[in-house]
Amino acid sequence: MSRREIEAALHDYLGIAEVIWLRNGIAGDDTHGHVDDLARFVAADTAVVAAEPNAADANARALRENYTLLRAAGLQVVKLPMPRPLVFDGRRLPASYANFYIANGLVLVPTFNDPNDRVALNTLARLFPDAK
Repeated sequence: MSRREIEAALHDYLGIAEVIWLRNGIAGDDTHGHVDDLARFVAADTAVVAAEPNAADANARALRENYTLLRAAGLQVVKLPMPRPLVFDGRRLPASYANFYIANGLVLVPTFNDPNDRVALNTLARLFPDAK
């Protein structure tokens, strides 16, 4: 399907008025950009986005671009850090704190035994103050 056809289907079936297209996924993601590794809505006007401050990291450029696209769409955007690269069997895994799950009264967040675990958990706790 073309982008236009996808947008029309989302509008027709879900009532979506606007689609924000992010461009690239994180290193190791064999889906070529599964959105829940990149960005998530946390309120109607607010999204969190994975962010990599190390300009030499393979994810830095794409994640910076995604942040810019979300801001240009008029959203408030909160950055979630990336954990340091996680490699298994010689391949980089698509590790991201944005891949959290919202359930009844709680938010499940992946952790990676990384210093940024606490930063990500604190950020999400602030955004979901009533959740465990």
